[in-house]
Amino acid sequence: MSAFKPAPILVDLKFNPDTVARILKTAFLDRGSINIADPETKGRDLSDLDYALLWKPDADLFERAPNLKVIFSGGAGVDSFMNLPGLPDVPIVRFVDHSLTTRMSEWVVMQCLMHQRGQAEHDRLQRRREWGSDVAPEASELTVGVMGLGVLGQDAVRKLTVMGFNVIGWSRTAKQIDGIETFDASGLDAFLSKTDILVGLLPLTPETTKFYNAALFSKLRQGGALGKPVFINAGRGKSQVEADIVSAIETGVLGGASLDVFEVEPLPSESPLWDLPGVFITPHDAASSEENALFRHVERQIARFEQGQPLQYVVDRDRGY
Repeated sequence: MSAFKPAPILVDLKFNPDTVARILKTAFLDRGSINIADPETKGRDLSDLDYALLWKPDADLFERAPNLKVIFSGGAGVDSFMNLPGLPDVPIVRFVDHSLTTRMSEWVVMQCLMHQRGQAEHDRLQRRREWGSDVAPEASELTVGVMGLGVLGQDAVRKLTVMGFNVIGWSRTAKQIDGIETFDASGLDAFLSKTDILVGLLPLTPETTKFYNAALFSKLRQGGALGKPVFINAGRGKSQVEADIVSAIETGVLGGASLDVFEVEPLPSESPLWDLPGVFITPHDAASSEENALFRHVERQIARFEQGQPLQYVVDRDRGY
């Protein structure tokens, strides 16, 4: 009698399809996988599958796979599938990985430094072949306010502190971080009033949708070492109101922005954000999930689950993260 082979893992990742297909050839060798991007899966019965690894899955996926035991997100967030019909009442595990966390902090630190050191003006003068003479403030003269104090936010706070910035943090519920002043929902206005560079790392929930808007920008500190406050967002695009960002920069409420996420992606070519002075744009690659690390993470969590150990990084459905 042949040994029992567990059901394959359902994979629906809207990443680079060639990369996903290539790495899946050597991933999950004990059970195999079913890649929704493979045309051969179009008519396959998915009702016998226990696990699914998802990022922006097909709208009918949960109707096709109604008997899942655990859902794994392909990224740090889970908003890409939480509102799909038929979402089963099973644990949802988000992706937490040292490499992803490190890349996000690298991006955040880089953007803060570019605004602190006036890189946009240097770029402008370079294109005109002009020799500038600006003297930038030191990092210690600026307060960076980080919104979202989960794994990504806390790592960014630590590394910004190492760079010499004065760092404060905000989260909906109170968090304690050694050496850092933190605020909860009731302290939002006080937090904003101290902030020169606002870093958004919030998950997308009903409460954070359109959260970064004109009213919020107007409460940031004016007249600090940069003159005007700066907005940096690598959380979720639908948390920001892009028309308000444009207006705030054009009217001088904001002095600049760094954006890795957008309401519509790719960012439409006609968006005024492309040409605004003091705005840095990256194509949602601040902390892209690395597939090898992602698949190893899923394998570890499945092993825990099947050995009766608690899953790690399980999403609180009430909070949405």
